[in-house]
Amino acid sequence: METNPFIEIDRVTFGYDTSRMILKDISLKFPRGKVSAILGGSGCGKTTLLRLIGGVHRPSSGRVIFDGEVVDTRDRARLYRLRRRLGMLFQFGALFTDLNVFDNVAFPLREHTQLPEAMIRDIVLMKLNAVGLRGAAALRISEVSGGMARRIALARAIALDPELIMYDEPFAGLDLISMGVAAKLIRTLNDVTGATSLVISHDVPECMAIADFVVLMANGGRIVAQGTPKELMDSMDPETRQFVRGEPDGPVKFHYPAPDIAVDFGVAVAGADGVEAQAGSSVAGQASR
Repeated sequence: METNPFIEIDRVTFGYDTSRMILKDISLKFPRGKVSAILGGSGCGKTTLLRLIGGVHRPSSGRVIFDGEVVDTRDRARLYRLRRRLGMLFQFGALFTDLNVFDNVAFPLREHTQLPEAMIRDIVLMKLNAVGLRGAAALRISEVSGGMARRIALARAIALDPELIMYDEPFAGLDLISMGVAAKLIRTLNDVTGATSLVISHDVPECMAIADFVVLMANGGRIVAQGTPKELMDSMDPETRQFVRGEPDGPVKFHYPAPDIAVDFGVAVAGADGVEAQAGSSVAGQASR
């Protein structure tokens, strides 16, 4: 178990309303200076976890600890100070379409520092060079491809040299070449800067190739498994095995919970005694009794 984690989730429960909990009493420790991947199907709470770490929401119970400090959404000054130490790559880039590539990357520097424009220019070009797009600085966002847009967003995310970089679905919608480039950038930037990286994804091969630590989440806010990529790939747990190998049959069902299909369509069903009855009538009769 990690003894000096950079991010710790301590028995956190959270729901956007009282009727449905997204995360239920989960505890996690993300190692300092490593790439940690958080895998799981859509709707299992991966992005919600990032929002709690960034202080967008407050847990219903439990604590989120950022480098030894509890993230408190009520203390705005401390929250903003912590946010200065993190960078965020949003799921679809979230670039400003009315600004060009250079100004998108320069935005956090102009917003949060008092650096002279000449220094901002040098930093922006260095960050763009790190993602291979220094030559695209003058382009408008409408002129770049999806893969380029993701790299521009990454350059903006690292503009302030953050200690924590959070990636929300960095591989979504990318072709295989762009996906490989993005994965290599995440690994390289982590190793060069010494930052701690959290990667939210359901792309198993890319995450297993670059991650030091992997967490598998499931619907209902459950932690199914955690460990090294090899440990998860070798796991014989049915739910873990189904997800990492992409098997269609297993504990995770294809259908969302619903009444028996015969009930919805009102078709005849045979009882244990072989007598047929209309499903709808049978249900109505049971309800009346």
